[in-house]
Amino acid sequence: MFRHEVSIPTPDGDARAFFFHPGGEGPWPAVIFYMDAPAIRPALFTMCERLAGHGYAVLLPDMFWRAGAYPPIDIKAVFADEAARREIFGRLMGSTDPVRAMRDTGAFLDWLATRPEVKGLKVGCTGYCMGAGLSLRAAATYPDRVVASAGFHGGRLATDEPDSPHRLAPRIRARVYVGGADEDAGFPPEQAERLRAALDAAGVRNTVEIYPGARHGYAPPDMPVYNEAAAGRHWRELLKLLGETLA
Repeated sequence: MFRHEVSIPTPDGDARAFFFHPGGEGPWPAVIFYMDAPAIRPALFTMCERLAGHGYAVLLPDMFWRAGAYPPIDIKAVFADEAARREIFGRLMGSTDPVRAMRDTGAFLDWLATRPEVKGLKVGCTGYCMGAGLSLRAAATYPDRVVASAGFHGGRLATDEPDSPHRLAPRIRARVYVGGADEDAGFPPEQAERLRAALDAAGVRNTVEIYPGARHGYAPPDMPVYNEAAAGRHWRELLKLLGETLA
């Protein structure tokens, strides 16, 4: 298994990212892994290495690169410290937005297209927490490139806001899987139904479901609410989606 820290040129500057791929002969289909709000840290490396181990070239971009360098975030310390939470949800999250994130994604796709480790131009996306919305937006913004879009314990995916991700459904050609959390005020059942209805109306092949007993943040292994059963289900569904669209 190989992990490389890379710098990717974007219209706004050079973005930090991490690139994972198996050892041996490639190339491999590519997956963009959109991080959650607690940002780049060892737990995400572990997840990307696991995904790469199934035969994928995985790009983990730092969506907060505009904020400058920051140390890996200790999740337990953040949850116990109001000032640390303000750092994440203020300076870091304030450094990006959907428009800038999709501009960055275009650069990530261009970079992947140049890599000898990557097979073809079609990619999959998976995202967690805020990354779930980015995964859907990527599928809508780059429909000729993104063939699979997965999102896990995402919030605010189908709200009344004019820029809600569900409103982009008519532009999506990818197959979509969304696994929400049962105990998540940011994605209640009515939002799940609204998202599902929007995707159905647009003719998008999709699965939108809620994992019972799971809380927001169930997949990354360092989260205080990590749920082994829900995380395992997430891996099964993600690998099934990618295997059926990118293999």
